[in-house]
Amino acid sequence: MTSTRQVALITGAGSGIGLATADGMAAAGRAVVCVDIDEQAATAAADKVRAHGGEVLALAADAGDVEAIERMLDATIEQFGQLDVIVNNAGVTRAADIMDVTEHDWDRIHRVNAKGVFFCVQGAARRMIDRGAGGRIINIASIAGRGYKHSSNAAYAASKGAVMSLTMLAAQQLGRYDINVNSICPGVTLTPIVQSIIAARADDRGLTEAEVRRDYTKDIPIRRANDPEDVAALAVFLASSGARNITGQNYNIDGGLVPT
Repeated sequence: MTSTRQVALITGAGSGIGLATADGMAAAGRAVVCVDIDEQAATAAADKVRAHGGEVLALAADAGDVEAIERMLDATIEQFGQLDVIVNNAGVTRAADIMDVTEHDWDRIHRVNAKGVFFCVQGAARRMIDRGAGGRIINIASIAGRGYKHSSNAAYAASKGAVMSLTMLAAQQLGRYDINVNSICPGVTLTPIVQSIIAARADDRGLTEAEVRRDYTKDIPIRRANDPEDVAALAVFLASSGARNITGQNYNIDGGLVPT
């Protein structure tokens, strides 16, 4: 089967930025593949975006497992016959001071955030090249990769820096196939993961969650944190024809918090 629409696959689609991006891609008329490690979350996301009237596929996959990534991509091609856009959004972290990051933390975070993103990029690009119709690869990095002082931990910051470097190099090497590669670097974004980090830091410091949230947002020039939809809007644009000549870029969405 070949879809009459562009097909967009989003990892980590079960909540937060991933869910908002899946919804935005569907609203823009694309067939959407909602992928999450939690099968129930992937199915719930698919049910939400199906309201836009498009084709939707829900898949459970661990974005840090190369074999699972391959199965996810194969299932997309089997269902729709093509893959036009991939948004590599799945990620993990925890709140930890640099002196408290363990080897387990490092390996767990880099397995998904760096290794997983690389093999999603490579696997998606291979299928785009085979089809010969180009494509869009959008990686969700973070201002943590630019050294943001409130990053959840140093291992997470390093993993997101890796995503930014990968984005720039992949754009150089995949451009000849008409594949655009960009990344989005969200600032403080009110997702379930960020809310859990705020709760953990409030507990550690003996503060209320409202006090920690104010500490996170007080230095933002525009005076507000992101909603997931703010990040999704840029992903939808980068997948559009209006972004056909944009590649190799790492875009902040942070209210002016961290200079590029």
